[in-house]
Amino acid sequence: QFQFAESGGGLVQPGGSLRLSCAASGFTWTYGAIGWYRQAPGQDREGVACITRSGAVRFYSDSVKDRFTISRDNAKNTVDLQMNSLKPEDSGIYSCARGSFCSDYVPAAAVDWGQGTQVTVSS
Repeated sequence: QFQFAESGGGLVQPGGSLRLSCAASGFTWTYGAIGWYRQAPGQDREGVACITRSGAVRFYSDSVKDRFTISRDNAKNTVDLQMNSLKPEDSGIYSCARGSFCSDYVPAAAVDWGQGTQVTVSS
């Protein structure tokens, strides 16, 4: 069974950085585009970044563009999210999911959500 496991979250001050990692297990040969999402308390889950199967093309939401970088290592079955210049509004549970392709900054028909990792940006 395909699964994602996220890690790397924590508490960071505004302006700081964190690097999240999403590790895939199971039938890894089937996964294509991978996306990172976040959900703040009381809010809907929102997509923030998506990377294509090859890693050649990346998409970002306007709220994280120029601050976050998504990358993947297909040999290690991991997708990372480097987050810089963090703001309090970036706080939430970050999770990853896969889809056939990136539909802008979210995977199309996303499936196989991970449990997520908590990111808190606060002074």
